[in-house]
Amino acid sequence: MRYINHRYFIHFCHPTSTFFSIIPFPSSTHNSNPNFPEMGSRRSFLRSWSSPLFLFVVVVALAASSADGSRAPRVPCYFIFGDSLYDSGNNNNLNTSAKVNYSPYGIDLPAGPTGRFSNGQTTADAIGEILGFKDFIPPFASNPDDRQILVGVNYASGSAGILVESGKQGGDNVDLSQQLRNHELTVSRIVEILGSKVAAFEYLGQCLYICDSGNNDYINNYILPQSTAIRNQYNPDQFAALLITQYSAQIIRLYELGARKVALAGISNIGCTPSLIATLGTNGAPCVNSVNQLVVPFNTRLKSLISQLKLSYPDAKFAYLDSVRVGTLVGAVFRFAAFRIRATSCCQVSTVTGLCLPNTVPCSQRPSYLFWDAFHPTELANQLAAPLFFPAIQRIL
Repeated sequence: MRYINHRYFIHFCHPTSTFFSIIPFPSSTHNSNPNFPEMGSRRSFLRSWSSPLFLFVVVVALAASSADGSRAPRVPCYFIFGDSLYDSGNNNNLNTSAKVNYSPYGIDLPAGPTGRFSNGQTTADAIGEILGFKDFIPPFASNPDDRQILVGVNYASGSAGILVESGKQGGDNVDLSQQLRNHELTVSRIVEILGSKVAAFEYLGQCLYICDSGNNDYINNYILPQSTAIRNQYNPDQFAALLITQYSAQIIRLYELGARKVALAGISNIGCTPSLIATLGTNGAPCVNSVNQLVVPFNTRLKSLISQLKLSYPDAKFAYLDSVRVGTLVGAVFRFAAFRIRATSCCQVSTVTGLCLPNTVPCSQRPSYLFWDAFHPTELANQLAAPLFFPAIQRIL
């Protein structure tokens, strides 16, 4: 069964907390539509930096409503692609340092360590819960059965990127092109289950496809100290163009495999991760601004790609998930809710990989931390991010 860690929300929402006594509930929300997943008229309010309490009330309401398993999912199936932000166990049996099927990962999941790069849910998990799925979407590596693949498959792989070579310095991963080949196998099975390609593609066209790729093409490729050759070959804008050219071909392939509702996440402010802050320094700034600026051309080009895809494939819907904006809003919620934001890791991390050291004891006040390890958000940060992404997703459902 699906799970959401309500004790985190209780931590912030207790009526005696100073969070509620100091920051008043915005009066403009009292008479608005209570259908939080829609959020339609709230869009301008969500952009306000002065509304972290409202944002938090929104996600608490979504968490409570999504725990009700009585409603049918909004889409019949949900397919997930990307990297460690979405990986749910596809790296567990690979020869790689980028796998986390050990304690303290999963400490806040009933099943314990599953291969998720967090203490609990990923953002993709939390989006699935908002969609109404009762169970987690199974990883491809778990060999899901026919019943499961009709609901969806998670192909995401830690350290993987758009380019085949990204992240390979740490061992094996399932790059995005291979994830699509894996999905092709799934589509073939669905054709067999449903009896024809026509029936299968009609079904697949109703599913949601979400992808979070590109992070490791920077973190585990372009900005690595040893990657001087690729930096000499491509300036930041040229490298972004290279990535988007490859990404475009990959998304078109996904379309050819039946996808008609596709959400693509931009790269977040990776210069705010504890690892890059510790490694590169910030010169007194909160984040490594030079790294954050490095990924701006990718996000700009991704938005343009989505606009082009909409024109080229009018029978499909594409959405841009603004990871920079959502990450900033989640940070605002943490600052107002806890009156401090801990940019350090909740667990003790390896100085080599940035991942939690096996079998160590993590921090006890996990709701105070944005980051679980040196790269990945805590479950609470993921659960806060999901409903902020959801308005863009809902427009393509």
